[in-house]
Amino acid sequence: MVEHEYRDCPGCGLHLPLSDAPADQRFNASPECLALHGELTGYTVMRGDKDFIHQLLVDTYAAQHADQRQPPIRLAFALIGLHLACDKGYTGKQVQHMHTLLARRSKTWPAFALPTQVGALTVLDVLQAQPGEQRDAMLRRWAQSAWEAWGQEHAHVKALLDRVMAD
Repeated sequence: MVEHEYRDCPGCGLHLPLSDAPADQRFNASPECLALHGELTGYTVMRGDKDFIHQLLVDTYAAQHADQRQPPIRLAFALIGLHLACDKGYTGKQVQHMHTLLARRSKTWPAFALPTQVGALTVLDVLQAQPGEQRDAMLRRWAQSAWEAWGQEHAHVKALLDRVMAD
């Protein structure tokens, strides 16, 4: 019987078999989790859907793998994107457009208090769903799970969006 070594992702906590993949210091993620992100990225980009579901992946993964070493804009945009998608029903294209508008209006972004847990679902849950509508629906559930985990920051995110868009 072969024993495998495992590593926990520092961002989402996903427990995966150790690989030879190198660490990427730009992300608060294990190399194994980042490889799953890459696999899901390939799926969402190739999906070619008019709503651009890929944006939901980008924002959800960033929210689940946030830490204080990353540029504040990354988490601010991720949380604003999740708010717009989960609370307002924006499509990925609409969220992407809002990110463009926000980037033009402000160059400084606040820090957010990190949650103790980042959501019950992970990138692996999405990849385990059947490609197509089932996987897309799971991606939306993953996003909702991550957004709910940031509940203590919801008011801060909404106020930030309102302030930047009012300027």
